[in-house]
Amino acid sequence: MKSLTLVALCACGVSSASLWAQADAVPAPATSSAVAGSVNNRVLGVLPNYRSGEESAPFEPLSVRRKFYIGYKDSTDYPIFFVAGALAGLGQMTNQHPEFGQGMEGYGKRLGGSVADQLVGNILTESVMPALLREDPRYFRRGEGGVWSRTGYAASRVFVARSDKGNWTFNFAEVSGNAISAAVGNAYYPHERKLGDNVQRFYSQMATDAFSQILKEFWPDLKRKYFSHGKS
Repeated sequence: MKSLTLVALCACGVSSASLWAQADAVPAPATSSAVAGSVNNRVLGVLPNYRSGEESAPFEPLSVRRKFYIGYKDSTDYPIFFVAGALAGLGQMTNQHPEFGQGMEGYGKRLGGSVADQLVGNILTESVMPALLREDPRYFRRGEGGVWSRTGYAASRVFVARSDKGNWTFNFAEVSGNAISAAVGNAYYPHERKLGDNVQRFYSQMATDAFSQILKEFWPDLKRKYFSHGKS
């Protein structure tokens, strides 16, 4: 069990590192805010936001290397480990994955599984599948309209994406990436390999990504309203 988790983590780490080396050699476009989230690259000042752009901005397609760069950044930024630790703690309290047991050993197994879930999910949905399916992994923020309209728009982007040509299309990369990630979880959740377990992991990942899109939609507004007073 532990060895399988370590293998999954190491494989993702090695792949990400090698791809980072390639992506690092590629200069960022002049309008990099839509590529790497340079304007508001941390939601709530902590959570990584390297793949947001503005819906109204001229569309610029990403190269395959830039897609892997985004996946690398989201997968190696330090908050991912704090989030994984919090999720592992919650799982410990609710006795999620009871076969892991309690105590430090149980927490360690939950932490490894949580980190692996995020690493595998990020690389698949933000890099591998968008590259294979020629889709754009970025979230394109609407930035105007009513709260409910924008919330619905943001949440629905897990099912709607832009192709590399800039056209709106079904988000095959997000859906297939999370489905594959849920299946990969069978390797380190050996007692949760039933169809229902896989479906639960899939929907959990989709819901998490939808919530993330909502945060990205409204964070610039919240930042301007509550955190920009007194700044020039």
